[in-house]
Amino acid sequence: MANYSANYLKRLRDATESFTVAFDDWMRTQVESDFMESRGLLPTVWVAEGQDADKVRALELKVAEAAGSAARAVSVTGAHMAVAGLGTLDPIANWFTMSSPKALFSPQDIRSTAASVKGRLATMIAEAEAAAETSVPGFAPSELHPLIWSAAAAHWTTHQYRVAVREAAEALTIDWKMKLGRNNVDDTVFWQQSLAPGSATPEHPKIVWPGDRADKTVKSVRGGFEPLAKALTALATGLNLTVRNTATHTRHELSEQHALERLSAYSYLARLLDDCEIDRGETN
Repeated sequence: MANYSANYLKRLRDATESFTVAFDDWMRTQVESDFMESRGLLPTVWVAEGQDADKVRALELKVAEAAGSAARAVSVTGAHMAVAGLGTLDPIANWFTMSSPKALFSPQDIRSTAASVKGRLATMIAEAEAAAETSVPGFAPSELHPLIWSAAAAHWTTHQYRVAVREAAEALTIDWKMKLGRNNVDDTVFWQQSLAPGSATPEHPKIVWPGDRADKTVKSVRGGFEPLAKALTALATGLNLTVRNTATHTRHELSEQHALERLSAYSYLARLLDDCEIDRGETN
């Protein structure tokens, strides 16, 4: 079972509450049915007579936006529902199917799921806060670098740890390729060229550690060693070769612990890169 910080769980609780409010506002424009009345063939909701179409569409968009955040809370709490012939589904993510023939869920299913999620989160928050008070600090994956966790989260919560690592690695590389305008090179070559010591050019901009070149945090403790740029190059390319490539080109699943260690390494690299500057080799 993954550990989540109390703050992260509270954000999920707030997202679920926002969904509940948006859903209730939208339902006031709808006629509510259930599977008995619809006989399993008709929608379980439809627009009430006299409703303004533009208002209804605006409320639907608010529900859809809120559902995007609240759906992650369903994965974290495990509050899915079983649907015959389809397996377990997320009612919040599939709220919109109520308006379709052979609706998968009724409005009461959505409300019950949201209430269950909030109840489970309340327990998880209390447990997380108690653990923080009585034990050494835990390591919550949600506290990793935002770019790394946002790419990994959807797969992590479904226990697809190898895919989570792969997506996090890809996300970091893509993000920096976009920043430097270098989508024309392979990943390993990109890190080698962008982090290597040397002068930047408009065609080959550099990611540069800031500060005085003589400073020992920029240049290694022994003045004869290469600047920190060489170490960053080795770190980025090494992770790409040993972590990203392995997660991409094999189907060997990772344990939660092994995946967490790999994500942590990428999170550390991401934070180092955040402190760097971009030298585009432009002359005035």
